[in-house]
Amino acid sequence: MTAPAGTMRAALRSRPFRRLLTALAVSQAGDWLYNVALLAFVYERTHSPAWVAATTAVRVVPVVLLGPLGGVLADRYDRRRVMVGSDTVRALCMLGLAGVALAGLPVVLAPVLAALATAAAAPYGPCTAAVVPRLVPDPDLPGANAARSAVGMAAIAAGPVVGAVLLLAGEPAVAFSLNAATFVLSALLVLSVPAGPAFAPPATGERQSVLADVVTGARALRGHATAVRLVGADVVCSVVYGMQTVLLLLLSRSLGFGDAGYGWVLAGQGVGGILGTLLTSRAAASGSPRRVLLLALLAVAAPAALMAVTPSLAGLVVCAVVGGAGAVLVEVLTETALQRDLPEEVFARAYGIAFPAAIAGIVGGSLVAAPLVAAVGLTGALLATGALAAAYAGLLVLPRRSAPGRHRAPRGLEPVPAVG
Repeated sequence: MTAPAGTMRAALRSRPFRRLLTALAVSQAGDWLYNVALLAFVYERTHSPAWVAATTAVRVVPVVLLGPLGGVLADRYDRRRVMVGSDTVRALCMLGLAGVALAGLPVVLAPVLAALATAAAAPYGPCTAAVVPRLVPDPDLPGANAARSAVGMAAIAAGPVVGAVLLLAGEPAVAFSLNAATFVLSALLVLSVPAGPAFAPPATGERQSVLADVVTGARALRGHATAVRLVGADVVCSVVYGMQTVLLLLLSRSLGFGDAGYGWVLAGQGVGGILGTLLTSRAAASGSPRRVLLLALLAVAAPAALMAVTPSLAGLVVCAVVGGAGAVLVEVLTETALQRDLPEEVFARAYGIAFPAAIAGIVGGSLVAAPLVAAVGLTGALLATGALAAAYAGLLVLPRRSAPGRHRAPRGLEPVPAVG
């Protein structure tokens, strides 16, 4: 039976894409696998929560700061070589971490090597996002992006579990060494995809400075009103998620569910994310993608607010599943639209700004959560997360003026007429 266009099954008919997706799965699993071992190792050596927090921070900050540079690299050099180089550097960093653990070297080297590994990953995402449209037919692009999102959700869910099991079975150095092997395998899988036009950087004419390339990517986003609104929706969902990483822990404890309840709610978000990927083909095929995006945002907003008045753990998990599905729908719809609508010659540079913006949203949301609780209480803070997503959904129904020289919005993404 032939898989319908736009589904994950249809996208997986492309053998090169299957190999690239497998490489992405292995690479992302490696990114998450060693996190538990890294934090456990740092805490064991320092017995300091501040050191653990700093180690977590240095794993995130390079993504935000170096994301635009990663997009520049993806638009300048052969993407196959860049991806293999990224995996190689990360493998070496993991081996370095294993050496630090085995040889008893200064613990400060652990967060430094972790930061280097994250920095090396900066061009990987833009390269992947730019290569995928060349490996699958355009109708199957939503399915390909859904598969990438499903892989990411699975890596986030399974990676820490595997890391924890490895800690029970041996020293942190074992987890670090195995993680190095995942990056080597990822590089070999990328190399198994035939070189050629799929990985070639776009012909952009005269080489600019790095700063000029970053500015070009920013202008590509700013000059496309639809892209700005889509990226904004993704960032809003990221802010909500970042706030929830703090607020749901406080909520679970206040309701007597403890840390285990918090884990179940986060697992519900992961399950919802995977379920959301199953809806993307139908959503992308809709004749009114703006309305679909609106509904997806409301699927994030409503459960986020309802959590403030939900007394049962089962109810919280259900809300988390619905919210996770809505957030992934926003992510996949955003990425697919950017791939289709932004000029190919600047896409990676624009993506190198859009993706870090979403990550920054998670960081920002987690940082404002505690002060917000202090200001308006836990219930008020939870309601605020839903209000934020609902408010942005409201912006989508407002008409906008078309600016001269900007790309025309694709059919179906015209402003939704305001009611009343």
